[in-house]
Amino acid sequence: MKTGSHLQMRWMELLVASCFVGVGLLVITDSIRVGNAWGSDGPEPGYFPFYIGCLLLGGAVWVILQTLLAWKQDGGKEVFAEKHEFNLMLLMLIPTAVFTAAIFVLGIYVASLIFVAAFMVWQGKYSYFKSITVGAGISAALFLLFEIWFLLPLPKGLIETWLGY
Repeated sequence: MKTGSHLQMRWMELLVASCFVGVGLLVITDSIRVGNAWGSDGPEPGYFPFYIGCLLLGGAVWVILQTLLAWKQDGGKEVFAEKHEFNLMLLMLIPTAVFTAAIFVLGIYVASLIFVAAFMVWQGKYSYFKSITVGAGISAALFLLFEIWFLLPLPKGLIETWLGY
């Protein structure tokens, strides 16, 4: 998979396409579970997601086939990222993965506040006050948009539960 100090592009194409195969299959399966037909009163809940899942799956399979068919032609010389570039990507991926896991513990609003504020301090070199203010503003705007306006509950943590949401 590795050649010297870099990662070959074809391996990343296969990895990402495989992830999209999984997401496409998940969307299709869940759409079938909730109903993906056209009912007497219009589309069932899984109607549109089913076709989006089919598009995801079809596109991913297409990328996999193209990558495998070009396997011997390109010789594996196209580089996805050098080692230092890959390390820079991990500096973004790891905090994002921690944020995603924190949503299950803290809820999306508190986790978003911390994520935005931490990135502003770490990457943007903003002050703590400005970073926390912006993070809180974004989280409050998301709360108003989803919970109040759209009436769409998102994952909540202890603080939102304590406040009655």
